[in-house]
Parts: sequence; C-alpha cells; structure tokens
Amino acid sequence: MTTKEDIKKQVRAAFDFRMAVRVYSDQKIPQEDLDYILDTAWLSPSSIGLEAWRFIVLEDKNIKEALKDAAWGAEYQLETASHFILLIAEKNARYDTESVKNSLVRRGLGEGEALAKRLATYESFQKNDMKTADNPRALFDWTAKQTYIALGNMMTAAAMIGIDSCPIEGFNYAKVNDILAQHGLINQEKEGIASMLSLGYRLRDPKHPRSRKPRSEVIFYDHSE
Repeated sequence: MTTKEDIKKQVRAAFDFRMAVRVYSDQKIPQEDLDYILDTAWLSPSSIGLEAWRFIVLEDKNIKEALKDAAWGAEYQLETASHFILLIAEKNARYDTESVKNSLVRRGLGEGEALAKRLATYESFQKNDMKTADNPRALFDWTAKQTYIALGNMMTAAAMIGIDSCPIEGFNYAKVNDILAQHGLINQEKEGIASMLSLGYRLRDPKHPRSRKPRSEVIFYDHSE
C-alpha cells in the first residue's frame, strides 16, 4: 500500500531530479507518456475556471526552423528535444465575452439568475479589483500567467517519470506570434504565445549544479496569535 509518506518522497525526488535541460538525447518520449504530461496541463486549474489557453505540440520541422531566429533561448531545444510545446493564451477575456460565458456553461452556471450573478461578480473583479477590463495588455497578462500553472504541472508530471524539461521565455514575442500566425497555428486577434516548454531526456548532466536560496529566506510564517 502506498502511503502519504511514500507519495511525499516521490514528489520530492521528482523536484530534486528536475533541472533545466537545454540539449537532449535522441531518445523519444513514448506517446502514452506524452499524453499523460499533456493531461496534467488540460486538467490544470485556471482563474475563474476560464481555461483561456491552448497547448500546441509543435512537430513541423519547418516551423521549428523558422522559430530559431526569433527564439534565442530555445535554439538547441528546438533541434534536440523529443517534444516541444507552445503555451498559447487567449486575448481580451473580458467578463462580457463568449469565452467567459462558455466557461460558466461548462460548470452548469450558464443560464438565468445564476449566470447573471456570476457575470456581475466577474465584471466587478475585472473593473475594480484587477482593473483590467479595458486594458487589452493587462487582460492578456492575466490569461498568460495562468498558463504557468499548467507549465509547472507538466514539468512536475514529467519529472515524476524521469522525463526532463525546460521552460522557455527567451524569445521575441512579436516575431514568434507572427511566425505562428503565418503558419496558421494562432489567430493573433484572439491569442498569443505565453511561453514554451521542451521535453525529452538529457544528453548529459548540466555543467552547473542546481542551487536555491536558503529555505529560511524564502518561506515565512507570520506567527500571528
């Protein structure tokens, strides 16, 4: 029987294993393992249950080649990773859009007073709390940062079965969006790139050991009475 302590050790071991890998071996991730990793993105939580994202498994070598000039932080991963994933975020996810309404329909709140009350809550949230309702850049930042929940879940899920990964932000966002639009992967009026993720098996251990700030400098308790 697997105990809570067993699970804690497995998760901790996965975090100890994971490092940013930039050059991968030619070993391919089995499809069933890739599906498992992608499922953890699909099932990830999002703000107001919006799921304002898509995850594109990039397989076209021509698109990868085109991206190299714009994605300086992904040059070697684009060439060597078993799989390369683009995290795409929705634009203009205002409280009064079909996207927000559809998220409520999925959860059984898509009609009558329940729908009206929830939309009013979201309107107040965007207008008064986040102050994003009339700011397209702020709305995109809101949906883009939600994709990082899915990004972290994919990396952890991969590490738990011995698969390496590297999150990537080192690229020119405008150029990448243009390339993806030119190849029909995104509609720039509705969505844009948030980040990238490479997956595979490390060719060698990284040159430098992983380091972290002391735990005591990062984790705090307020000790309130």
